[in-house]
Amino acid sequence: MNLFNKLFTRKLDKPIKAASVEDADRVSAVRLLEIKSKKLSNHLFSGEYHTAFKGAGMVYKDTKQYSQGDDIRFIDWNVSARMGSTYSKVFEEERELSVFLLIDASASTIYGTGVRSKKERIADIASLLSFSAAKNNDKTGMIICTDKVEKYIPPKKGRNHVLFMMQVLLKSRVKSLKTDISKALIYLNNNSRHRSIVFILSDFADEGYAQALRIAAKKHDVIGIRIYDKTEEVMSNIGLIKLDDTEGGTTKWMDTSENYCRINWKKQQEKIAGEAEMNFKKAGADLLHISTSDDYVKILQNFFVQRVNKKGRI
Repeated sequence: MNLFNKLFTRKLDKPIKAASVEDADRVSAVRLLEIKSKKLSNHLFSGEYHTAFKGAGMVYKDTKQYSQGDDIRFIDWNVSARMGSTYSKVFEEERELSVFLLIDASASTIYGTGVRSKKERIADIASLLSFSAAKNNDKTGMIICTDKVEKYIPPKKGRNHVLFMMQVLLKSRVKSLKTDISKALIYLNNNSRHRSIVFILSDFADEGYAQALRIAAKKHDVIGIRIYDKTEEVMSNIGLIKLDDTEGGTTKWMDTSENYCRINWKKQQEKIAGEAEMNFKKAGADLLHISTSDDYVKILQNFFVQRVNKKGRI
């Protein structure tokens, strides 16, 4: 991985380690996530999540008298024979869905210069999506990944399951610092039998995941959420600094007063965003870009509304 894509050592003096906090503090953090996410889900999403995603199929609901224009394939001949008139079956959308969260826990997500790091913002969004799914009686599951699958939580329903997932996410101790999104996608493809809603939360500072993404998008409804820090986009002129490649384990000095260094830095960040955009477009999947300082709730809200409008479902 290119060193331009890594973190300043001054940002790594006190890395964010959720696993190092006391159990009581971790439980408190999970509770705070729950309170915030449930409030946002109840008062801000107001059904946007529900209408943005189709159910797994159609299930029988009732029988009604046949009307002109009804599909003749759904005529209930048994009921029609008993009643002496034509009746047709009524179906409704089966709402139960499985929602998977693919969480990038590699070292590059530690970075953050504002109130929230990329890792913390990922947890915020994961919590909001999970509680929104639970509110709609959908199952939620999680895959925490680096360059390997660190943790797999099968999808289940309910608040307690969401709380369990959030606790696992906050306390997770990863065995690797590197990134390989394709490994998580391949694992998902091999272990999910049914079509699911899949959110990939990552900074996408990775390469070589395009093919696995295309395969996943053919089977599932895939939405990528690229989390980034705005200071990553432009390198400031702050003199000579030491860059730590936290994933590769190497170090390099960089003179930020040199214009070409700042230009190369910007090009590298544009390349990451551009490749992610291209990969998702070719896969026929959606991609959102959310910075650590953005109003992520508003961005998700707008996405759900636009998704409904695009599919002509309102």
